[in-house]
Amino acid sequence: MSTRWTAEQIPDQHGRTAIVTGANSGLGLVTARELARHGASVVLACRNAEKGLQALHSIERAVPGAQLELAALDLSSLASTKAFAERFSSAHDGLDLLINNAGVMAPPRRQTEDGFELQLGTNLLGHFALTARLIAIMEGHRDARVVTLSSNAHKMGRINFDDLQSEHGYSRWRAYGQSKLADLMFSLELDRRLRAAGSTVTSVAAHPGYAATNLQTAAAPAIDRLVMQLTNVVMAQSADMGALPSLYAATFPELEGGSYVGPDGLGEFRGHPHVVSPSRAARDEQVAARLWTFSEELTDVPFPASLSRLG
Repeated sequence: MSTRWTAEQIPDQHGRTAIVTGANSGLGLVTARELARHGASVVLACRNAEKGLQALHSIERAVPGAQLELAALDLSSLASTKAFAERFSSAHDGLDLLINNAGVMAPPRRQTEDGFELQLGTNLLGHFALTARLIAIMEGHRDARVVTLSSNAHKMGRINFDDLQSEHGYSRWRAYGQSKLADLMFSLELDRRLRAAGSTVTSVAAHPGYAATNLQTAAAPAIDRLVMQLTNVVMAQSADMGALPSLYAATFPELEGGSYVGPDGLGEFRGHPHVVSPSRAARDEQVAARLWTFSEELTDVPFPASLSRLG
């Protein structure tokens, strides 16, 4: 396994269809661009139509002839998630890559239209519902993969079932850590269920290290935005580098299901992608199974019966 893997090593993606959530900027934009550069037909699933169109045009300029589609998706809305999945399923024969990339980081406490704490509702529950609605049309596709983005911040996370929605004392960063731990646990639990079902689909996870994107400044208070703008300049790697773990997770040949990919540098903050280790908390199968049940109940979007927990 090369520790210096780059996007130039992405295998031919012609004939494959990919969805990238949050493809209007940052890691999602780079991920969509590089998949398109290597031949994939890419759906840019974006909340903001204007920014999504700008992203599409930027990819077209970088990759003449790119096969692109822009589609509305607001992961903080279960209705939007359902509508997107229905539109996609009716217009496409199937799906090869689902890149669960979009997310929010450390905003003041807000609720989604469904009443969920915003970070849990967007980062986990929106992607949980989207994956549940699309997983069936991925079945049977060669090397079909679900790639879910987590974060180094998952290491500070804890799943608090007594206050999953952070209703009793909200900490922006604690809620973010919980949501990214939940993302990683979801990816690992999905892999266990896919294996048990004998599925042709695999579930893998990735994190970008510390990458300079607008995620750090999109919703944070003013003082945090100033600090993170400085650390972006001093410490962060580019969005192009930060997207490499996602691209590796999506395309590296014969990558084992349940893998977690991150940068190879000190502390996993920077570097080229390789397989890294989830935290001990992320590997807790009992908590992951309980979180899965909670997620199905909260979203009212069950996965296919074949992916019910065994044992």
